[in-house]
Amino acid sequence: MLVREGETRTFVMDRRLGCSLAAVAGAVNAAGFLAVGYYSANMTGNVSTLAMSLHVGDLMVVASCLGLIAAFVAGAVLSTFLVNAGRRRRHQAIYAYSILLESVLLGLLAFLDTALHAGPRGPVLAYGLSFLMGLQNATVTRISGARVRTTHMTGMLTDFGIEIADWLESFRHPVDHGRLAQTRQRLLLHGGIVLSFAGGGLVGALVYGWWTARCFLVLAALLAWLALPGILADHRTRGGGAVPAKPDRIK
Repeated sequence: MLVREGETRTFVMDRRLGCSLAAVAGAVNAAGFLAVGYYSANMTGNVSTLAMSLHVGDLMVVASCLGLIAAFVAGAVLSTFLVNAGRRRRHQAIYAYSILLESVLLGLLAFLDTALHAGPRGPVLAYGLSFLMGLQNATVTRISGARVRTTHMTGMLTDFGIEIADWLESFRHPVDHGRLAQTRQRLLLHGGIVLSFAGGGLVGALVYGWWTARCFLVLAALLAWLALPGILADHRTRGGGAVPAKPDRIK
């Protein structure tokens, strides 16, 4: 799931990766809200709140929103730097290492959730989780050729609505079989991502209510598990001295 990129990816790869990481993102968002009162990936809401706070002159909220937005963008910037560097070196597992980095940093935030006092704990968690959501979203956007986003449900729901309209129109204005099959695939992909995000949010809220900071450790372990197959395949290829396979042969 985290080796092939762009046009070499299949629908099944995009669906598995998108649904898996969307579920994690939904859980992180829900757990983060319970922890600090912010949705870490809701940049639409944060920009809107920023504008309203500027209007009423609430500088504390303005600073908070700017911090969340900057953290999200910084995560996307770091992901892009890592991916670009890996692609220049023909490092096929760079996307898996990006998700592994997210896993390690999320585990660190879980530790800070319990170690920090009430004062600094909130901002560190809020900005840290926002940074990680930016990193994840940029990683998945690049590997899928912008077909998948795992934290941006506004875009996914927009695509889902477009695809519903295309599908319904096919009953009245028949289209060729290949185009209809693509529409159905996109419906399954984007609908599945939205449902996975919502389901992950529900599970994340429940687990954080039971285990608090340990919820982030569970999510970190899930991310590491998702990244592991690509990393192990990369180590086997490099350790055996084999020439990396062409993109259409990578498993």
